[in-house]
Amino acid sequence: MPLWTIYHPVGALEPEHKQALAKSITKLYDFPAFYVGVVFIEKEPDSFFRGGAPADNFVRISVDHINLNWQTRTPEEISGRMKDFDEALAPTMRERALLWEFHIDETPRAYWSIEGFRPPPTGSEAEKRWLRENRASAY
Repeated sequence: MPLWTIYHPVGALEPEHKQALAKSITKLYDFPAFYVGVVFIEKEPDSFFRGGAPADNFVRISVDHINLNWQTRTPEEISGRMKDFDEALAPTMRERALLWEFHIDETPRAYWSIEGFRPPPTGSEAEKRWLRENRASAY
């Protein structure tokens, strides 16, 4: 469902910071935790620029949502979720004196597969059975 790709300068985030961020991000969602992916991609400090100037404290985050359609939400709901996302990131980012920015893309459910399986509808009996059968164990 969501995949968070976090681009950061080498050394900006230690393993414990990455784990803390991954846990905070996973808690943002109210469906099976194994649906939430977080990938950290380190880049050389001279690979980050902001406003045309080097920025060795800049973190860029791309969030891909599959089967999560925010276009049907009210502006207030979207604003609240964006605030939730920022609050999940803020403690680690501020502790490390990092500047961050993120955006969200949405992908229709029809374009989603997990190891060749089409995931059952969210919250359905089929999904509950899928989880009981340990399909999540691969994650």
